[in-house]
Amino acid sequence: MKARLPKGYGNSGAPSNLQQLAKQAQKMQEKMDAASTELEAKEYSATAGGEAVKVTVTGARIIKNIDIKPEVVDPEDIEMLTDLIIAAANEALRSAAEEKEAVMEEISGGLNMPGLF
Repeated sequence: MKARLPKGYGNSGAPSNLQQLAKQAQKMQEKMDAASTELEAKEYSATAGGEAVKVTVTGARIIKNIDIKPEVVDPEDIEMLTDLIIAAANEALRSAAEEKEAVMEEISGGLNMPGLF
């Protein structure tokens, strides 16, 4: 009597498809890693208060620079200056996060696979 393999485990069975799928997943992970590294090095800037305050951040969410026009520095109104800095920083960080999300979604084809990014 000859042993039979379960359906799908012959020469064109599931194991080869799983290997192909694993290779595709590995390629996708490599693309995501490369894109993530590139995006983390990229700089994003945003302004607030009619460009009175400009904040530059990296894709790694690190503040690189804050430019403040001298005419907005009012010792009597530090709270307004603080609000402008926060608004510009949050907008720059939002831009960085949105671009990363868009790039990762493009690479993954919209798949949400936890642990990949």
